[in-house]
Amino acid sequence: MTLSPITRRGLGVLAAAPLLARPARAQGEKPLRIGVLTDETGPYADSGGPGSIVAAHMAAADFGASVLGRKIEIVHADHQNKPDIAAAIAGRWYDQEDVEAIIDLPVTAIALAVQQVAKTRQKTVMITAAATSDITAKYCNPYSTHWADDTHALTAGTAHAVLAKGGRSWFFITVDHAFGLAMQRDASAVIEAGGGKVLGAVRHPIGATDYAPFLLQAQSSGAQTIGLASVGGDLINLIKQAAEFGLLAPNGPIIVGFLTYITDINALGLAITQGLTFSSGFYWDQSDPARRFAARFFQARGAMPTKNQAAIYTATRHYLRACQQAGSSDAMAANRAMRAMPLDFFGHPARVRGDGRVLYDLTLYRVKAPGESHAPWDYYETLAVIPGDQAFLPENPACMP
Repeated sequence: MTLSPITRRGLGVLAAAPLLARPARAQGEKPLRIGVLTDETGPYADSGGPGSIVAAHMAAADFGASVLGRKIEIVHADHQNKPDIAAAIAGRWYDQEDVEAIIDLPVTAIALAVQQVAKTRQKTVMITAAATSDITAKYCNPYSTHWADDTHALTAGTAHAVLAKGGRSWFFITVDHAFGLAMQRDASAVIEAGGGKVLGAVRHPIGATDYAPFLLQAQSSGAQTIGLASVGGDLINLIKQAAEFGLLAPNGPIIVGFLTYITDINALGLAITQGLTFSSGFYWDQSDPARRFAARFFQARGAMPTKNQAAIYTATRHYLRACQQAGSSDAMAANRAMRAMPLDFFGHPARVRGDGRVLYDLTLYRVKAPGESHAPWDYYETLAVIPGDQAFLPENPACMP
């Protein structure tokens, strides 16, 4: 097992957190171990990775470093974006190394693989990165909670909000993959149900380098809104080339990116991303509690937290409170308590539904122009609030713990 090293700067942040006195009997108890299973070096390392590990450490320290008389330990591993490796690590952690809960899990295939391992072992898993709504719609179980903005919320909720603001006609540029096709499908259903029109769509292969043909088709369609149903490096390259075509100009179409991280905006810069529209359940400047957390996180990482890293902090603390409330870290008892207890998401009300879906409001944002930004990381302008009951699918009654 690899125990997470905390950077020197990170230690300063964690040392400043309130630490409760540890009960004397903690010396004889096994630690309560939480495993951060993440992408530490690959394409999701900025949105998760080392920042995810720091967020989990912050949550443990803020809770008091112990629960039920047991020291809280954060361990971590790099799943290398391979489902078989992720499942093997999860099995070893649960079976041999006393890990009682796993968190993070970017990439749909990895999250579903680990979710199945957790179900088989009857252990807790908290998915804060992978976005597919199938995690609760199809594969929910009593030991699993889903904290990420999911595909239905990111597409249907966003499409509904953009439609209400006048984006009636749409054209999609979609990655030719199940994830991208699902985003286009869910958004299209909302657009057409709301009286809008989908004028066309084009698919691009994963890892494409030249998006000019796709952007020209979107531009020539005359659509008021262009939906970019892509993720990661594909989305970044699409945005770069869309800016070169002038599509992100103030008088151009509305450009919607469905799965967008603040680290993407920071890497590309406001000159390129200005005008990009998307929704998110977290932004560091959304409330006073979010700003306080972000300031401490920035000291440790030199970057503002992504929505995944913020969810890891919240989920870890909520899980620890649930263990304390239940008087046990038993997965069934802890997950029942997680669903029953109130949840504060950085000053905004939230709750864990019976099917494990974490329900909260999302916000529709527009990326500011360079002249509108007044400080580093001041990137988003609020356009609308999307209520959680509109953004997420209805509760799946088959998964009550």
